[in-house]
Amino acid sequence: MSAKARFLKKIQALQPASCSFERKSQADIAAFRLRMSELQECIAQWLTDTGIETETSTVSLTDLLVDNQAFDLPALRLYYDKKAIKFTPLYLYGQGVTGCVEVSLCVERKQTPLYRLFMRAGSHNDWCCRPAETPAGPVTVFDEEMFFSMIESVLP
Repeated sequence: MSAKARFLKKIQALQPASCSFERKSQADIAAFRLRMSELQECIAQWLTDTGIETETSTVSLTDLLVDNQAFDLPALRLYYDKKAIKFTPLYLYGQGVTGCVEVSLCVERKQTPLYRLFMRAGSHNDWCCRPAETPAGPVTVFDEEMFFSMIESVLP
């Protein structure tokens, strides 16, 4: 997380909540939206001067653990040459994690899951991740170094 992002996070924590939530799930949905937007900004900064293009979009999730409620979240796609890396929110709650995002490689209409990012997992309150093929494995802190390792497959 950049110094600016940490600063903004601390300022936000000091400000009184602008609205109250009736249920924890509403607060978690709002946090997931905010954290996805912050993640997009952070990734855009990391990609400055790389030639990798970014595109934001919105996805609609229906989470069975949140009264089958649908809600919209930001998503991100990175393009390089004819390949793309997608960051797509998958679910809000599941197996000890809150806020799951799938990171997948897209080549010629084929999508291959690479990693899962988690907004919170166990004792980790910042973004962390694990390879998609090890759904029960240990998590790794998601930082700039991990990000570039994660997206390396987009290069020829």
